[in-house]
Amino acid sequence: MNVARPLAQLIGELERLPGVGPKSAQRLAYHVLRMTVEDVQRLSDALCQAKELLKLCEACQNVSAEPLCEICRDARRDPHIICVVSEPRDIAALERVNEFKGHYHVLHGLLSPMDGVGPEQLKMRELIERLRGEIHEVILATNPTLEGDATALYLAKLIKPIGIKVTRLAHGMPVGAELDYADSATLMSALQYRREM
Repeated sequence: MNVARPLAQLIGELERLPGVGPKSAQRLAYHVLRMTVEDVQRLSDALCQAKELLKLCEACQNVSAEPLCEICRDARRDPHIICVVSEPRDIAALERVNEFKGHYHVLHGLLSPMDGVGPEQLKMRELIERLRGEIHEVILATNPTLEGDATALYLAKLIKPIGIKVTRLAHGMPVGAELDYADSATLMSALQYRREM
């Protein structure tokens, strides 16, 4: 691409962000160029402040500005149930449903031996340490992918011997879906995780 070096550098840095390909990076870079200096400064300040002020919650490993995140500080939540998720954004998705009233634990990834991600690279040790308290149930809410299933299976094998109930989010047919549009894997999962009525 034949562009000025500062623009090429901006595009290159934006491209390093997850989910941002070359075309998206180019669109974002040109958008930044159209922004006012004040807007660019606010964006820059927000990036720097987030990096400087945010850390991991000492209990659940969620992103927090305080030693304990808002969820861990909330006395109304059930301290006996922990829902394990792979990324902090998964907490936001579950909280939108407004159904789960327990605590969370963020692994910050999934087991992926092909990518060199083993238990040591995840926040599993911190999870096991939390289970020494009065925990009655651990809900494994990892994605129904090869890595998510492997991580859930690995954790279940670690947690069950402790004597804590381990459950997994159900997966299968989405609400409102039609059988003839579902793929084989979804149908197989729906049959496997069916429940009694």
